[in-house]
Amino acid sequence: MFALVIPSWIQALQYIDLGVLGTFILFAAAVLSIRHFLPKVGAVAWITAKESLFQPLFIILTLVGLTVIFTFLILPYNTLGEDIKLFITQGLTVIKLFAAFLAVWAASTTIADELDGKTALMALSKPLSRTKFIVGKYFGVMIAVTLLFLILGSFFLNSVSYKCVYDARETAKDVPTAIECFAVVYELLPGMVLAYLETIILAAIAIALSTRLPLLPNLTLMLIIYLLGNIVPVIVQSSAGQIPMVVFVANIISAVLPCLDHFSMETAVAMERAVPWKYVGFAAGYAGLYCLATLFVSLLLFEKRDLA
Repeated sequence: MFALVIPSWIQALQYIDLGVLGTFILFAAAVLSIRHFLPKVGAVAWITAKESLFQPLFIILTLVGLTVIFTFLILPYNTLGEDIKLFITQGLTVIKLFAAFLAVWAASTTIADELDGKTALMALSKPLSRTKFIVGKYFGVMIAVTLLFLILGSFFLNSVSYKCVYDARETAKDVPTAIECFAVVYELLPGMVLAYLETIILAAIAIALSTRLPLLPNLTLMLIIYLLGNIVPVIVQSSAGQIPMVVFVANIISAVLPCLDHFSMETAVAMERAVPWKYVGFAAGYAGLYCLATLFVSLLLFEKRDLA
């Protein structure tokens, strides 16, 4: 009788996939709860989500994202033992950018197109308030974005588990155990949550802009907001931060725009420092408050919009 030896990375996948399955179940429960307890908002959200999911863009982003992550997995970086760090930072960046692009695109098209095509006027002529319309649109966009995030994220976490074993074999090191592979993946979870929090903020801003702007100006402004949200803290901390005018302008931008640098994990990965869950909790509170404020601005802009 020969004992069946299960590779360590496959054992780690069992732990990871259980967590992913639980996340999918919670996601489905949240969607069903919205439809049950908020029927009008849930109806708008469900229609918006189906429109976003059946667009070719969602399929393209999913396939391209999976292909890019797989390419990073098998690509030899020749970084003298730092391949896993580079793979983690690149994978997180890909998931974040793809999810953010889908959020901005879906938010821009679902509201701007309906306003231009007078579809929103027909929907609001029914007993549906503008508040429920905006909130439903936001939830619908986030359903599509969350699904993309879960697909790419689950594949990425499994790839990181396999990358630990793959690099050990390539460098003739001892093959890590399943617990060691899972420990590396577990340290990634705060970064995944931070990337998702950044995405929900960008989606809320895109919803606010789409109440007044069409698709192309919305995408342009979102690109500027994304760049400023990441570089303003760097400018303040650099030598340029010693100039009073630079500090004044940077503080104004930071007060209005989100500080997206708070949701970045790349520096922690490079310095081999774990991101504490307490920090993730504060970041979630900041993201929640900013989304509420942004949606409130969206309602103010949409209330004054002449749909006719």
